[in-house]
Amino acid sequence: MIGGCFQYGGVMPDSRSPQQSSPIDSETAWAWLTAKCEGPPGATGISLASDGQWHSPQVVTPQAQALLDCLTPLAARPTWVVAQLGQSLDGRIATESGHSHYINGAESLVHLHRLRALADAVVVGAGTAAADNPQLTVRHVSGCHPTRVVLDPRGRVPSDIALFTNGDVKTLHLTGPEVTPLASSAEHCVLPLNASGQFSPADVIALLAGRGLKRVLVEGGGITISQFIEANSVDRLHLMVAPLLIGSGRPGLQMTPIETLENALRPTMRSFRCGDDTLFDVELRAF
Repeated sequence: MIGGCFQYGGVMPDSRSPQQSSPIDSETAWAWLTAKCEGPPGATGISLASDGQWHSPQVVTPQAQALLDCLTPLAARPTWVVAQLGQSLDGRIATESGHSHYINGAESLVHLHRLRALADAVVVGAGTAAADNPQLTVRHVSGCHPTRVVLDPRGRVPSDIALFTNGDVKTLHLTGPEVTPLASSAEHCVLPLNASGQFSPADVIALLAGRGLKRVLVEGGGITISQFIEANSVDRLHLMVAPLLIGSGRPGLQMTPIETLENALRPTMRSFRCGDDTLFDVELRAF
């Protein structure tokens, strides 16, 4: 389940339609989502209409309905870029010392792993890879592991991190042209650097698309996600906000300053409950 997320939306069952002996639960809904919303409706009791909405004539549990409402827009599309960021109420992703385990709750972690399972590739920057030593695999839900991508323009990520030593899951190590990386289980890829010494997000997405990796999750950190958003390369931002105040520490999004609110982004969004956390599903580019 998606951690008890509740949101108005979806399609309620028709009370005049025949009901199955047991309601459609989260496990059945997740199986349909991981099948990219395909297959005959009889297999799960759920179908995708021409308007992009899920439909079912059968009873659907509240947890399954929330899961379908939240993730059908992603599961039904073959191409997207989604960024995910977890933060406190005051916009912090870690304390000043870098401690961040765990700002968000268990339900939010399940949601993150669902995003990984729906993605073809999951992207992190050099700072996140080195500091957090993540696995970037799917462990809390059923599903396939995405290809792991480390953005390392200057080749500063240590070769002994889990992403480079666990060869069971495909990993791409992207560096600038002047870097000679140390031996690891990751595949080395080279991209040009821009005037700021960083990769162009469009170049990263194009490289992944050329490998058939067309559903991309940008997982961290805040600087990398901010760069992708400012480059207009993100379709949806899943911003998970925890009910705590850190007071000071590392900020989440770090965008170029604006002078007036007329220049602020005002995206469409939906909100979901995930345990004690609140998920804001922010539409930055229309599908």
